[in-house]
Amino acid sequence: MTKSVKPNPIVDMMDKIGGAAATFGNDVCFFICFLGELAKASLVLIRHPGRFRGRDMLYYMDLCGSQALPIVICICYLMGVILGFQFALQAQKVGAEIYVADGVGFSILKELGPLMVAVISTGRAGSAFAAEIGTMKVNEEISALETMGFSPVGFLVVPKLLAMLFTMPLLIVFGDFAGLTGGFTVAVTMMKLTPVSYIDRTLEVLLPSTLTMGVLKGLVFAAVIALVGCMRGFQAKSDAQGVGRATTSSVVSSIFMIVVADAVLTRLYTLWGY
Repeated sequence: MTKSVKPNPIVDMMDKIGGAAATFGNDVCFFICFLGELAKASLVLIRHPGRFRGRDMLYYMDLCGSQALPIVICICYLMGVILGFQFALQAQKVGAEIYVADGVGFSILKELGPLMVAVISTGRAGSAFAAEIGTMKVNEEISALETMGFSPVGFLVVPKLLAMLFTMPLLIVFGDFAGLTGGFTVAVTMMKLTPVSYIDRTLEVLLPSTLTMGVLKGLVFAAVIALVGCMRGFQAKSDAQGVGRATTSSVVSSIFMIVVADAVLTRLYTLWGY
């Protein structure tokens, strides 16, 4: 009889670490090649604007923008209410209720507004991009595009990327306004501040550059969502399970990269004095 070999936990751990490192390396290489194909396709479209699929871009703008607007306004409003409650509890201890406008305003415009809109767009648009391209790969539609001489990246990715870049700043503006309205609601109803005083304080402390910083973050987040979602779609295996895994991976990867990008941009803003 052959003796059964007991699993070595150290070997198993090293095997998992090695597999994760190999997967990460493959993803980095694939992403670099993907960016190269995107740059090449973009240059072709710049030279030949007639090849650009403007109708598809409008379709994705509707998908990523107007259809996402109600949930963006609802969640950002509730986030403003939550922040208003939290700041109110602390401000009332020292009699500084008016400074709730500062806390809610800066938190929403500089940080939570762009971040919440990006997370919502990841769940709606990023996953849809990955599932759509993954399904096309299963149905061999991408191979058909290549056979007909079309660039799959230029045909599928560019309209999605431009749609995200156009709609994300608008969603952030609406989300910021909804979040400020949530804080205003708490301040007026719970803290008995007058609407005029709260609005005057908000306009006093919030500068146009504060909104601009959040919108610039949104442009970076939009590029991350579109690129990661489309890349995971191209990486999907040619079966239903592969499409599901690619969709899940697109959401997880996008949220992780959004948080990393947010941390980097926040640090840069701090260095520049904003």
